[in-house]
Amino acid sequence: MNALTDAVRAGRIAEVADLLDGMTDAERRACFPELKALRKELRPNLWSERGQRILPALHLAGAACQTGAAAVANWLAATDFTWASASPARLVDALADRDLAWIADVAHRLARRPVSARIPFDLMTGLVRLSACPVPTTDAYLQGWLRHIGSSWARSGSLADRLRQEPQLAELVAALFEVDDIGSVLGWIAGEGANSWPASLARLTEDGTLDRKPMLDGCVARLLRGGRAPDVRVFLQLLQALAPTREEERERVADWTALAADAASPVAGHAQSLLAGLALDGELPPRRLAELSRAVLFRTEKKLLRAQLVLLGKVLAQDASGVDALLPALAQALGHPDSEVRERAVKLVERHAPRIGDPDVREVLVAGAEQAPPLLRARVAEALGRVPVTTQGYEEVLPPVPVPLRLAPAPESAAELAEEVGALLAGTADDVVAFERTLDGLVRHAHRDPGTLREALRPVVSRLSWFATGTVHASGFLGDRHLELVLAALLHRTPGEGFGTPLQDPLSGAGCVHSPLGRAFNARIWEIADLVHAGPPPFLLSTPTWSTGLLEPDELVARLDAYRELGARVAPADFAQALLRVRRQDRTAAGAAAARAAALGTPEGTRLARWLTADGPALPPVRRRTAGPRVLLESGELAELQEDFPPDFPPLGRPVTVYSERWRCYHWDADLRPHWTALLPGHRELVALRLLRDFSSLAVDDTRGAAGTLPRLAESDGAAGPALHLGIAYALGARHEEDRFAAVDALLVLAAREQLDAERLGADLGELVHRGAVKPARLVESVRTAAATGANATVWDILRHTLPALLAGLAGDRPPAPPRGLADLLAVAADCAERSGARGEVPHLAQTAGRRGSSRLLAQARRLRSALVPDVAA
Repeated sequence: MNALTDAVRAGRIAEVADLLDGMTDAERRACFPELKALRKELRPNLWSERGQRILPALHLAGAACQTGAAAVANWLAATDFTWASASPARLVDALADRDLAWIADVAHRLARRPVSARIPFDLMTGLVRLSACPVPTTDAYLQGWLRHIGSSWARSGSLADRLRQEPQLAELVAALFEVDDIGSVLGWIAGEGANSWPASLARLTEDGTLDRKPMLDGCVARLLRGGRAPDVRVFLQLLQALAPTREEERERVADWTALAADAASPVAGHAQSLLAGLALDGELPPRRLAELSRAVLFRTEKKLLRAQLVLLGKVLAQDASGVDALLPALAQALGHPDSEVRERAVKLVERHAPRIGDPDVREVLVAGAEQAPPLLRARVAEALGRVPVTTQGYEEVLPPVPVPLRLAPAPESAAELAEEVGALLAGTADDVVAFERTLDGLVRHAHRDPGTLREALRPVVSRLSWFATGTVHASGFLGDRHLELVLAALLHRTPGEGFGTPLQDPLSGAGCVHSPLGRAFNARIWEIADLVHAGPPPFLLSTPTWSTGLLEPDELVARLDAYRELGARVAPADFAQALLRVRRQDRTAAGAAAARAAALGTPEGTRLARWLTADGPALPPVRRRTAGPRVLLESGELAELQEDFPPDFPPLGRPVTVYSERWRCYHWDADLRPHWTALLPGHRELVALRLLRDFSSLAVDDTRGAAGTLPRLAESDGAAGPALHLGIAYALGARHEEDRFAAVDALLVLAAREQLDAERLGADLGELVHRGAVKPARLVESVRTAAATGANATVWDILRHTLPALLAGLAGDRPPAPPRGLADLLAVAADCAERSGARGEVPHLAQTAGRRGSSRLLAQARRLRSALVPDVAA
């Protein structure tokens, strides 16, 4: 113990500072081991009263008693002292007697620390001023400087006045253009208006405190680099505040063009306006304007595109000599998805085509118009003096009908099977094919050589939490961990008596609409776990033949025959799942398989024969119910699932009731849904019915992920009834893009399989939009995506049944405001009608198209009316 350590332990920081002033370097170094030990002693109790009292003094003493710059910087920045540190003034004073280069080294080391280290700016700037070194331009130093200089609540005068007092202002401001994510700090400190950072920096540039050219160059370069919205916003405000002169605008034409092509919309719009001013004053050559136009017309923002077309029209009206240079840029706009953009481009071609002198320009425009609807293509051809190409009849483009994949046999060796188990555990739990192959492989190898299988599995499962423990119960494997339950049973980590008695899963018994699906799925897994624990059969009967979950009847008969020859006992849940999966749609094949099954002379063969020859199940009666914005479905009972099934399976066919359904649901795991579709691959409507509330939440509650099941349901077998169509309708209006894409995939798959009921889906969409469950703007994105694949006739067939419900509300002398997005929906409908050659009347469309006005909604209604009834002038 010595006087310095005693003073530190007492927390007398003033005494510590005085003692340090009178000590030599050697004496200070001799004290440091005790200070280091004290820090270690305090670490478990940093927030105690004693710790908070001692830490500031320890912070000061430890910094002064070390000689290495790196060691001192580490001590100063240590997290132990974050909330109880010595003042920057004391620390700077304690280090003031060191070599200036050493002090500069410490200052720059501290500045290189991340912002999260919370190094006090007063400490960094104090050391910089003391050493007279170049100012650091790191993130931490710059952000500290911004907060220090911009804290108007603690300082007098304007921000510009305080900036003028900064001796190294030019270097610090230049660094602002190089640091990422600085815009949020600039935008927050000092706020908006005349005292904001952009306005203050512009004022200092105007009065000569900052050089104008580096400011403009730095600002433009920063905008060209892009970044997060706060960065873009602040530097755009700075550029606008700097107000480039016409000469400065001309010097940077290439930069403005690059910004208009690739920058965020606000920046691109500003750059476009600068170039428009030059173009209208005759200071932008046609070649440059054409380059700008090609870049802008490639973007998706309608506002930018329309502004560019207006600019081209004005320039050509002033001077038509640039026609050959400018008109080729319109080729991109002629095939644009937005009808107004296409219409403006066509009108420009019609107005200026007579002045075209270069034949190649005509070829470019004709080629660009190939993506436009037939009417616009004809107008472009006529304007260019070409004979309109007579198109063949419209041909719908739908995706190929999905072909299910046959499951490969289970791996032959235990080592290969263990590799697949490891991949499944590490990958996605919703891979039905891999899951089913793995289950079958585990049963086969457990029957054939359980010892070898356990040895192969141990390295794979050794990292799982239950492996090193004793006995674990099935309740520990809920959710997506069903495979782990089977593995635990194989490795004797489950109860010694196995799972012979029925298990009650609290999730499946919760009474929610999903419970029957979860209950049946779990029953099979528990049965498999019990089998591999007590004595597995040679293989599973229920392993599907196809990736959709379907099982070929001949294959099931062959498996039952093998069971008969081996004298193997048929497990009830396994056989029940096999019955639910066996393919019965081909009545000829089913009848032939039924005869062979009956000839087996076993109860299961007789049951299978009866199942295969029974009439196909009729959908249970369905009734629509409304609850707020939702439309839900209730169903009756499916009788064929109520007989000769184990007790966990009949609930699959029990009635679904909206109002008696429990709201408390624990089936949050989306990985289970694909397994539910494979549970009933021939009864997809039953699955869709129980998932309908999940689908409705995609649009009503903005949830995410449930629509991923829809493409699987569309590829499954069984009737595509009201539940599946209503689920697709909800998902077409989902909040999240990936869910809308999944709904479009399901829609197109049904259309390709000729199973889509467009009238039903269109009517559902009309009702959901009318009730507010589906927002038209979201629906527009979905149907536009579907139409872009080439399914124009399909999309039109849907929308022709959707639009009447939306247009009916616009009748009368004082119609209400139309739903947001209705004009865009009409535009998509008009596009599809024009491209597919649709004809006929749509209820309430004529009344809407006949109203007075020039709004976009009325213009699109008239356009749709003209496409459907060409002989009627819209």
